[in-house]
Amino acid sequence: MQFIDLAAQQKLIRDKIEANIKKVLDHGQYVMGPEIGELEQRLGEYVGVKHAVACSSGTDALLLALMADDVGPGDAVFTSPFTFIATAEVISLLGATPVFVDIDPETYNIDPYQLDMAINSLKSGSGEHPMPGNVDLSSLTPKGIIPVDLFGLPADYGRINRIGRGNGLFVIEDAAQSFGGKYKSQMACSLGDIGCTSFFPAKPLGCYGDGGMCFTDSDELAEKMRSLCIHGQNQDDKYENVRIGINGRFDTLQAAILLSKFEIFPGEVEKRQDVAIKYNKFISHQAPDLVTPEIFPDIISAWAQYSILAQDSNHRSMLQEKLKQKSIPSAVYYSKPLHLQTAFKDLGYKAGDFPVCENRSKRIFSLPMHPYLSDKDQDKIVKALC
Repeated sequence: MQFIDLAAQQKLIRDKIEANIKKVLDHGQYVMGPEIGELEQRLGEYVGVKHAVACSSGTDALLLALMADDVGPGDAVFTSPFTFIATAEVISLLGATPVFVDIDPETYNIDPYQLDMAINSLKSGSGEHPMPGNVDLSSLTPKGIIPVDLFGLPADYGRINRIGRGNGLFVIEDAAQSFGGKYKSQMACSLGDIGCTSFFPAKPLGCYGDGGMCFTDSDELAEKMRSLCIHGQNQDDKYENVRIGINGRFDTLQAAILLSKFEIFPGEVEKRQDVAIKYNKFISHQAPDLVTPEIFPDIISAWAQYSILAQDSNHRSMLQEKLKQKSIPSAVYYSKPLHLQTAFKDLGYKAGDFPVCENRSKRIFSLPMHPYLSDKDQDKIVKALC
């Protein structure tokens, strides 16, 4: 059994993928070829924004967004410690300071109440919220927020955007896992000032390598990100560089692959909903000691992962071993929160600073999830947990 069955998907569209790759081989524009512009247009329309800027990875998408917002030393950017390192890594790479905020116990996304408290605590120096312990807080200026749509579920952008606007902070949506999701009437990637997603193969819409994209309605931010993505070049003269940028270009071949996969993507999102609903139903009936993810009436998850909570770390290990014995893969996202990782030890956070995040990291694990997961396989998975 596959954790994510890319082979089943490829079988459906192999001819289309090969035809699109052949087009690229025939025209030979392997860098910045026409498929990239076509992909940007189609995905921008799908998300519902004016501009889509393709780039080399989801990490570079976040980096470009921060660079477009002029983030640098002395800036504080608020984000979740319960995510992949890329979210906070890009903040540190620019010399800014990640300020972590605990998560909501049901959604696992950044808790707006805690976010508001963290911003006020940094501004006032009140100490009501855990702050980086080895940083001169008086030297930090609140600059922005990066919520993470964990496991495919968009965060509470209604409250987050109000907090951001009220404090003069930008909001960058880390939608690396949520492309195809929806928050009320808006698509994921359209929920902040800039939305960033990843096309890593395991993502809901993934290519066969690395790739990413930034989405925005801002003409100014889009122009800056296009320039930054290609060494800061002047868009009218590629040999004049108007700012310091990166080599963040997207591959034409990967764009061609995504164009093939996007044709079936909306249907795959619907199938993911069915898989998640069945999981919740089967588990609640057969393994009631496990906590299943909440399904919200006004938020659609892209279900990049289907993650459940065990009672504790020992219970999780036991269940994963039972799955392994039945040749069923599982995974833990994320076993060690960012504030406790060596890479961020200089920030001076400590165990106990973010109790909800730390509790979930000891209990959470993910089951196979993809649009082609059969009822038979789901039943086998759930029975193995009993």
